[in-house]
Amino acid sequence: MKKGLIAIIIIGVIAFGLFQWGVNFNNSAIGLKETSTKTWANVESSYQRRNDLIGNLVKTVQGAADFERGTLTDVIEARAKATSVSIDPTNITPEQLAQFNQAQSGLSGALSKLLVTVERYPDLKSNQNFLELQSQLEGTENRINVARDRFNATVEPYNLLIKKFPNSILAGFLNFDELAYFKAEAGSEDAPDVDFDFK
Repeated sequence: MKKGLIAIIIIGVIAFGLFQWGVNFNNSAIGLKETSTKTWANVESSYQRRNDLIGNLVKTVQGAADFERGTLTDVIEARAKATSVSIDPTNITPEQLAQFNQAQSGLSGALSKLLVTVERYPDLKSNQNFLELQSQLEGTENRINVARDRFNATVEPYNLLIKKFPNSILAGFLNFDELAYFKAEAGSEDAPDVDFDFK
């Protein structure tokens, strides 16, 4: 009888230990994933701020009667495309991030072209609204970079938790998938060609 009771107690302790491990893993993984989800929302918020500012910038630039319409159209179209790409923050995949990054890069390129074109318009360059919007856009680009870095910093502990053994067993069983890091667009490591056209 005593041996049977000792065996039951040992099995009970082991079962309780495994249960506690599973609960601790699940709660930790949920907490870390939620932090990454919230941080991704901050990345999207920064991009939304940029999109809102670009709308105001385009309206200010449209006031310049002889401004190139093609450049403005490119910015408007790129902005529409960038806002149409969305990501499910609970299941961020490398493919989704690549698509999002491509749309945002297209908007950045169109915006850069707009700002270079503005150099030919002294009245527009001295417009206080335009200067303020340009300054806010520069600050927003910095915010976007910081938000992306913070997102990557929150993805790391979550991915480490679910990849380490024996947690990887539970992660697969409980459907905790690896989150993708935000990566730079291909070719961004190369220095850009700068061509000053002073004509």
